[in-house]
Amino acid sequence: MKARLSAEERRRQIVEAAVDLFSRKGFRGTRTREIAAAAGISEAMVFRHFATKRELYFAIIETKSATEELLASAAIVARTRDDAGVLRAVGLKMIEQTESDPSLMRLLLFSALEGHELSDIFFESRVKRLHEFLGNYIRKGIKEGRFRSMNPLVAARGFIGMIVHYLLIHELFGVKRPARSSPEEVVEQFVSIFLKGIER
Repeated sequence: MKARLSAEERRRQIVEAAVDLFSRKGFRGTRTREIAAAAGISEAMVFRHFATKRELYFAIIETKSATEELLASAAIVARTRDDAGVLRAVGLKMIEQTESDPSLMRLLLFSALEGHELSDIFFESRVKRLHEFLGNYIRKGIKEGRFRSMNPLVAARGFIGMIVHYLLIHELFGVKRPARSSPEEVVEQFVSIFLKGIER
């Protein structure tokens, strides 16, 4: 006889089934009954835990978006004014989180391409907050004379863009990673390029 799941375990099971389907088929291509079937429950049970699809979307963000952890680790380093350390913390966490669970990146892309309401929620809760954190750090660095004058938000997006592109080509397009290059080595190179450029 199967052990009965607690309400929290059942919600988690539904969220995982939804994430798997959404990240493979998109939001428009996934029906509630498919989520129920993937979770091994009835469609009525899905609605018992999530009255609307919107509730399910928020639960996905809460479960999958590890933004707090990323920002917290970078904020600790930011207090020491270790510029390379802050960039390293942001870059490594982004790579580690995506490599351990690529579904969030796929969900972000699907939601944006489909013009889904979740796209704005994702952007506000993760992308925008990360841009603002790094942009504010760079702005302070400019005021303190560590960085030259520039648009801090554009600069922040530039660094994050390097990491995102790296993840896109490997996680989405399946391009093999360069031989003998760990995430730490990749991030170190991006940090060096960002802070020092590539000129001799």
